[in-house]
Amino acid sequence: MSIYRTIDSMARYISEAVTRIFGPSDDAYPMTGVQPFTGEPFKPQRNAEW
Repeated sequence: MSIYRTIDSMARYISEAVTRIFGPSDDAYPMTGVQPFTGEPFKPQRNAEW
Protein backbone atom coordinates (compact mmCIF):
# COMPACT_ATOMS: atom_id res chain seq x y z
CA MET A 1 0.00 0.00 0.00
CA SER A 2 2.90 2.36 0.55
CA ILE A 3 3.73 2.58 -3.16
CA TYR A 4 0.11 3.42 -3.99
CA ARG A 5 0.10 6.25 -1.45
CA THR A 6 3.39 7.55 -2.84
CA ILE A 7 2.08 7.50 -6.42
CA ASP A 8 -1.17 9.14 -5.30
CA SER A 9 0.65 11.93 -3.45
CA MET A 10 2.97 12.55 -6.43
CA ALA A 11 0.02 12.71 -8.84
CA ARG A 12 -1.83 15.08 -6.51
CA TYR A 13 1.26 17.30 -6.16
CA ILE A 14 1.73 17.53 -9.94
CA SER A 15 -1.97 18.08 -10.67
CA GLU A 16 -2.16 20.89 -8.09
CA ALA A 17 0.85 22.58 -9.69
CA VAL A 18 -0.66 22.28 -13.19
CA THR A 19 -3.98 23.64 -11.91
CA ARG A 20 -2.23 26.60 -10.28
CA ILE A 21 -0.19 27.40 -13.41
CA PHE A 22 -2.99 27.09 -15.96
CA GLY A 23 -5.96 28.03 -13.77
CA PRO A 24 -7.61 31.44 -13.55
CA SER A 25 -5.71 34.25 -11.88
CA ASP A 26 -6.41 34.83 -8.19
CA ASP A 27 -5.12 38.39 -8.09
CA ALA A 28 -7.36 40.73 -6.10
CA TYR A 29 -6.00 44.05 -7.31
CA PRO A 30 -8.50 46.94 -7.46
CA MET A 31 -9.39 48.41 -10.83
CA THR A 32 -7.88 51.91 -10.60
CA GLY A 33 -7.55 53.28 -14.11
CA VAL A 34 -5.56 56.37 -15.10
CA GLN A 35 -4.90 58.93 -12.37
CA PRO A 36 -4.85 62.63 -13.37
CA PHE A 37 -1.72 64.69 -12.74
CA THR A 38 -2.44 67.35 -10.10
CA GLY A 39 1.02 68.77 -9.38
CA GLU A 40 3.51 71.14 -10.91
CA PRO A 41 6.24 69.86 -13.23
CA PHE A 42 9.79 69.93 -11.87
CA LYS A 43 11.84 72.89 -13.11
CA PRO A 44 15.49 72.81 -12.04
CA GLN A 45 16.86 76.12 -10.82
CA ARG A 46 19.69 77.72 -12.72
CA ASN A 47 23.10 77.60 -11.07
CA ALA A 48 21.86 75.30 -8.37
CA GLU A 49 24.59 73.48 -6.48
CA TRP A 50 23.91 69.88 -5.60
